[in-house]
Amino acid sequence: MEKLLTQLLQHDDNRLRIFDMGRRISKLPIDTFTRVEQNRIPYPLPFLHHAWVGLLLWNPSAKDQNLIWFLKLPLDEQGYLIQAARDDIVNRLLQNAIDPQSEQDALKDNPFAFTPDQEKMASFHALASCTLKTPASRYYEDVQQYLAGQLDRDYWSNLGLQGLADYVMRLDQGDNTNQLCKCISQLPEPLLLMLARLLEHTQPNPALQQRLADHLLQLLQHADTPPELIAALIRSLCGGSDKIRDQAIDAVLASPYALEAEVIVALATRCHTSLNQPQRLQRFLEQLAAGKAGQLGFNRILSDLMFLADLRPRILEAFRDPNRSEQLSQAIGEMLGSGFSTTGHAH
Repeated sequence: MEKLLTQLLQHDDNRLRIFDMGRRISKLPIDTFTRVEQNRIPYPLPFLHHAWVGLLLWNPSAKDQNLIWFLKLPLDEQGYLIQAARDDIVNRLLQNAIDPQSEQDALKDNPFAFTPDQEKMASFHALASCTLKTPASRYYEDVQQYLAGQLDRDYWSNLGLQGLADYVMRLDQGDNTNQLCKCISQLPEPLLLMLARLLEHTQPNPALQQRLADHLLQLLQHADTPPELIAALIRSLCGGSDKIRDQAIDAVLASPYALEAEVIVALATRCHTSLNQPQRLQRFLEQLAAGKAGQLGFNRILSDLMFLADLRPRILEAFRDPNRSEQLSQAIGEMLGSGFSTTGHAH
């Protein structure tokens, strides 16, 4: 019988956790990934036509010697794993099965390895230390003290990215969530921006999510709010309650900020489940067509969204809406005329 990646990695005393790394970091059940490997289901969270996965491997008796790998696996037009890519990694592992160091090399030095950006890497390390129940980084305490108001307000620039990621992944510990709720609206803008982007990998409780949403709604009232801050706050809401997130998204779509490229990208890449609602999807498409992302942005964003099985028929239905604007009709025409395939993505 054909060997599976999950079988090869869970040997002896090894423990394995798999995380999706595409849009945001989220736990991927091993049985789900096994079914993806067996081509029984499409990859559930495709991003840019790939499965982006993080693998955390450890021995319970030596947690400090854990191994972390990141793999970017190509998907076919229907979102199924391209077997040749998986087979290549499995073969590398089988060739090096005797030597654990070689196993590490087999997963790192292969054409499907990738390195996440700094923020994602910090968040993954924070999540790994929570999973393994090992201590946070030495920068964590500084962040705790700062957000509790125990350090000078200007000290924020000394806070380390890893410490911020550790804090965000430990919102359920001590008084962390409560402290963050209290100080959100007073935080220096660069710090709020960073914390908001890190929060996308968590599920903030309703109280914190509501504070973030309220702050976002306040910022929408000002014409001089940086678009990247609006985008970051949208990202901070994506993992929590649907109702709070959807109300905030509706307010963003009704504002001039929806025309900003980074804002519309944050909505598309982090809040795609909210776009399943037909009226919201229609508003999103109208703003995307009219916005600063331009025709190229329109094509790229929809190429990615139409790869999601649940959104694809809704987008095609919205394309046929007789009430769509001339601007949206034109953008759709340009996209379809540029070799865009309605069975897949832009060529």
